[in-house]
Amino acid sequence: MKLGFRMKHYFYNAFREIFVHHHGSLTFRAKIYSLLIAANEKATVDNFIIVKQHGSTIYKNDKDRANLLLLSTKELVQKVRDNNGLGIDSLIQSIQSDLKVAPRYAKKIDINSLKEFLNLTYDEDTLAYQNSILEFLETLKNETLNKTNR
Repeated sequence: MKLGFRMKHYFYNAFREIFVHHHGSLTFRAKIYSLLIAANEKATVDNFIIVKQHGSTIYKNDKDRANLLLLSTKELVQKVRDNNGLGIDSLIQSIQSDLKVAPRYAKKIDINSLKEFLNLTYDEDTLAYQNSILEFLETLKNETLNKTNR
């Protein structure tokens, strides 16, 4: 990434809520990706390449926004790995809380695209854990959408 973008990212990071359009939506997506990546202790750069590809698909005409998704995901994964006040459980709670406040975010959980991360996992226990997370996300998505459609 360009130096200019990195500097802009650090500036945006400090004032994300003010300068990033729909920052809540972007942060929610970053939490979803981070949840699956952080569940794999042996995650590689390939996981972040998938996030970048998804970001480019989601934000077709906005490379900066796709890069912000990638960098936000990296930040969250690093916080989980550093045990910096954020763990898998608190990330799950945060996702649930976001869905209570903004149920429309449930539409942003694309289970089929998230399954790509499973192809990068070679440990059976980690794979089972990630599958459980995907099942949880799918149930959470369906329950949230069912509540809003009533």
